[in-house]
Amino acid sequence: MKKGIHPDYHFIDVKMTDGTVLRTRSTYGKEGDTLALEIDPSSHPAWTGGSAKLMDTGGRVSKFKKKYEGLGF
Repeated sequence: MKKGIHPDYHFIDVKMTDGTVLRTRSTYGKEGDTLALEIDPSSHPAWTGGSAKLMDTGGRVSKFKKKYEGLGF
C-alpha cells in the first residue's frame, strides 16, 4: 500500500437504538468517537421480520400520506 493516501483507521463506539454499544474499527470521525444509529439490525424490519415499525423522524411519512391521501393508496 502507498503511504499517506489512506484514511486513518481507528476504534470507535457504535451506539445501537436499544442503548447497547459496539466497539469497532472505522474511518468515521476520530479515535474514541461515538456513532449513534437511528436504524440498526435490532429495529429494522428487514432483520426483524417486519414486526418493528420505522420511526417517523421529522414527520416525513405523515407529510407524504397527507399529501397523497386523496389518491386512494
